[in-house]
Amino acid sequence: MSISSDAVWAASPTTTRGQPAQLSADPKGERIAYSSNKSIFLRSIDHPSLSTQYGAHTAQTTVARFSPSGFYVASGDVTGLVRVWDCEYHVISGSINDLAWDGDSQRIIAVGNGKQRFGHCFTADSGNSVGEISGHSASINSVSIRQQRPLRATTGSDDGTMVFYHGAPFKFNTSLRGQHNSFIYGVAFSPDGTSLVSVGADKKIWLYDGKSGEAKGQLGIGEHKGSIFGVSWASDSKSFVTCSGDQTVKVWDFEAGKAVQTWTMGDGTPAEIPQQQVGIVWPAGRNDGLIVSLALSGDLTYLAEGNQRPTRVIQGHQRSITAASTSYGDSDQGETLWTGSYDGRIRCWDVSTGSAGGIEGESPTTQIAGLTHSSGGKEHISSISWDDTLRCIDTSAKRFIGDVAKIAGQPKAIAGFSSRLAVVITPSAIQIYENGTKKVCDLPLKCTPLSVAASASGKEDATVAVGSDDQLVRIYTYRSGSSTLEPERELSGSTAAITSLAFSSNGKYLAAGSSSGKILVYDTSDYKVAIDRWTGHTARVLSIAWNQEGTYAASGGLDTNLFVWSVSAPGKRIKMVSAHKEGVNGVVWAADGRRVISVGADAAIKVWRVDGL
Repeated sequence: MSISSDAVWAASPTTTRGQPAQLSADPKGERIAYSSNKSIFLRSIDHPSLSTQYGAHTAQTTVARFSPSGFYVASGDVTGLVRVWDCEYHVISGSINDLAWDGDSQRIIAVGNGKQRFGHCFTADSGNSVGEISGHSASINSVSIRQQRPLRATTGSDDGTMVFYHGAPFKFNTSLRGQHNSFIYGVAFSPDGTSLVSVGADKKIWLYDGKSGEAKGQLGIGEHKGSIFGVSWASDSKSFVTCSGDQTVKVWDFEAGKAVQTWTMGDGTPAEIPQQQVGIVWPAGRNDGLIVSLALSGDLTYLAEGNQRPTRVIQGHQRSITAASTSYGDSDQGETLWTGSYDGRIRCWDVSTGSAGGIEGESPTTQIAGLTHSSGGKEHISSISWDDTLRCIDTSAKRFIGDVAKIAGQPKAIAGFSSRLAVVITPSAIQIYENGTKKVCDLPLKCTPLSVAASASGKEDATVAVGSDDQLVRIYTYRSGSSTLEPERELSGSTAAITSLAFSSNGKYLAAGSSSGKILVYDTSDYKVAIDRWTGHTARVLSIAWNQEGTYAASGGLDTNLFVWSVSAPGKRIKMVSAHKEGVNGVVWAADGRRVISVGADAAIKVWRVDGL
């Protein structure tokens, strides 16, 4: 057996309310770069399901920029570390807010919120200093370098000033005060180097001479009704685009000094905070005029001049993905992956294309603790979340349906076992729900349950397994006729708490993963240990999934590793090291039986091809 990466479905960019987010495009206009959690993603613009994840940072990343040559990427994080893949330089003592390359792809200016200094100029290949960033008294939010000689650079800061530098080496030339009366969020030289623009929290747009730094005037007075978080030039230097907290993106004709097109995201109501636009890039090297705008929600919106509506919206997760499940619709719908994250978002992914969509209706407000698929009759996904609720999703309509069930206690896990029944565990009980949200059984427990699995044993009856912190697996039988759970037996053998359980699809095996990383497999005919050699994880097992035939199982753990195990050859295994930064929270098998899909704390989804099964 062997395992290899088949696809990476990227996490959405990390955003912070009231702060600009940086997007960068390569010189050919083929990819964008952005920060997400502790990773940097390079993502295809035309094929968003194709991406590369860079995980060398150990802290929250903040910015990534392609070099003008397109051969290098520089990225920064909250510790002040800048990595020029794969070199690293610690340039300031605080968070890196922005980066800029010179036209030769040799020099970099990094700015942010330091203690002794707010920015630094250095060479990309050695890290040697090539100037000094000075003249500011507060955090610097943005930097831009003129790509032509003589070299010029500018920085915009929370102190409301813009500083102009001559180089190289870069030295303070002048401080521009009075144009902005609040935080400056974005500065950008035009590609031909003749002009410079600045934007900020005061909703103002100012223009300057690109060579001297002399202020030329303000334009678009009163156009934007909220803070302007970003600005980007078209490749012909005749127009530029801005994005704002008022949920709009505007294209400006530089010579005419006016907005020539406006897009309003969402329904335009001021209360729709997730639709605030906090990042923007106008990729060069394209002939379709594409603009990519970033919302506070993490959605990437594709805009094209002349089109009044977005041409595409790319969705995903911004926070750790904590649950996953699959459903199999008709020939038109195909296979769908359902994922839930720490912030309460649920997304549905077309497995064939890697594209994601949202769910209509009232979403949970806290972490999704579990998702399970119920087929037969009206297909639905049941979700539990830490706001102590259970919700149902219509898989065909992709919307929440029915009433929201209030769970007595924080739900820990969920498992479905028929077209209309699901079992939920709380810190003190096992609960059975019918038709999504109607509770029909509630059995108190004396132990603390941590995991649950269920396997149908009749039309509506089921075998329910519950793993707990006392190292035991308890087996129950659910009788649908009387809506009761009957204790059957207790399974021992584990030396640690049972953190993950999974029945094989034919019900023949029960896999139990523990907090120590070991997985035991029980034969359900007599519940004796059938396999005790699945010992590869070095930390808590977070998820186990069987293939359709029940011959192989995949597991993910807190140790960041993913394993595929064989029933016929227990000593053989394949391992993917560091599958997800900070833990593999969920694994499922694709319908073809040759791919495993994993989700993790890095908010990304990864597809692995398993050969030799």
